[in-house]
Amino acid sequence: MGAPPGYRPSAWVHLLHQLPRADFQLRAVPSAFAPAKPEYQQALLLVAALAGLGLGLSLISIAVCLIRFCCCRPPQPPTPQSPSPGTSCATWSCIAALLVGCAGIGIGFYGNSETSDGVSQLSAALLHANHTLSVIDDLVLETVERLGEAVRVELTSLEELVAPRTELVAAARGTRRQVEALSLQLQGLAFWRGVPLSPLQVAEDVSFVEEYRWLAYVLLLLLQLLVCLFTLLGLAKQSKWLVAVMMVMSLLVLVLSWGSMGLEAATAVGLSDFCSSPDTYLLNVTQEETGLSSDILGYYFLCNHAVSNPFQQRLTLSQRALANIHSQLQGLEREAVPQFPSAQKPLLSLEETLNVTEGNFHQLVALLHCRSLNKDYGAALRGVCEDTLEGQLFLTLFSLLAAAALAAALCSLPRAWVLFPPSDEYDDTDDDDPFNPQESKRFVQWQSSI
Repeated sequence: MGAPPGYRPSAWVHLLHQLPRADFQLRAVPSAFAPAKPEYQQALLLVAALAGLGLGLSLISIAVCLIRFCCCRPPQPPTPQSPSPGTSCATWSCIAALLVGCAGIGIGFYGNSETSDGVSQLSAALLHANHTLSVIDDLVLETVERLGEAVRVELTSLEELVAPRTELVAAARGTRRQVEALSLQLQGLAFWRGVPLSPLQVAEDVSFVEEYRWLAYVLLLLLQLLVCLFTLLGLAKQSKWLVAVMMVMSLLVLVLSWGSMGLEAATAVGLSDFCSSPDTYLLNVTQEETGLSSDILGYYFLCNHAVSNPFQQRLTLSQRALANIHSQLQGLEREAVPQFPSAQKPLLSLEETLNVTEGNFHQLVALLHCRSLNKDYGAALRGVCEDTLEGQLFLTLFSLLAAAALAAALCSLPRAWVLFPPSDEYDDTDDDDPFNPQESKRFVQWQSSI
């Protein structure tokens, strides 16, 4: 099927779509997007489980580093006479890892923003499509009500006025039949009326979920940023308690990073499958949810010369009915007004109603063309398959860098921590303190000399 104008699957979509997929029994799974099938769900869960494997390897590496550190003789804290040569190596290794984590945070903020922009574009496209469908329904309803009022009031009054002339009554009744036929044809143009699927509701649900997703990632990014900054502060101040607290927090953020990475990787793979051929899946889902015919949905989803307008016959019949009503009203005006001057008022009201109907009809012709709704469809696909997919890839890179940086920092922090000077040393106490033993001794000596 042809893609909407302005949308082409990106290189990332092609690359991720070509990756092999397997279920829990390691059997190959087709890469076609089918979220309702259990084997496809298992394939995405297996992709997310790779992050769990990475978490396990990270924890094993950290445990090995801690065991090796505890079993080997720990280095002695530095003294002013003999500073430890290993302090610089352990500290700078940890600092380098934390700086890599800070760079990953910047990538994460960019990816979170790109994902949010894509979802916002999707919501805007859904809202515009909902506006178009609502305008179609409102125009049809307004036009049908006007025509019904014209039949009940003006045409009934006209038939009563020209009752002495049977041929004029027959012409007025013929006009009534044409107006009723026109109303019936116009009612069929409001194809979305009564459909349970509302683009407005979908846009609101998507925006609601996106707000919490965006906030959750901002909190995760800020948490990692605070962990990195306070860890660097602890290293600079050589504060044992601060570094110990940050080690616990780093372990928590490490788990969260691997968990978010699994979610992002599975989302990116699923989006690549969807974006490689979105028309088929959306046609089937929309038809199930709305009950509309495949001709109508195919016309608006594809919008090419191979698919004809399903409303073309109704539009043609409506246009012919409008032309026939015009000619009949002109004939009635020529024949009835000279004999029944009071018939001019309902005829003028009928002509005004017909003019409004013609204006609404031309708007309906423009709105029912596939160009507008298909443009919204293409904008929604570009938002999801370009911005959102790119944002998920950047978030995956952020999670990977964050997990690697925190794992490296957790392996380096114990060696840097043990090399800090003891916190109970008072060598740097103020010499002017009268309670300092050295100062007291000097004071006694001064009194003896006096």
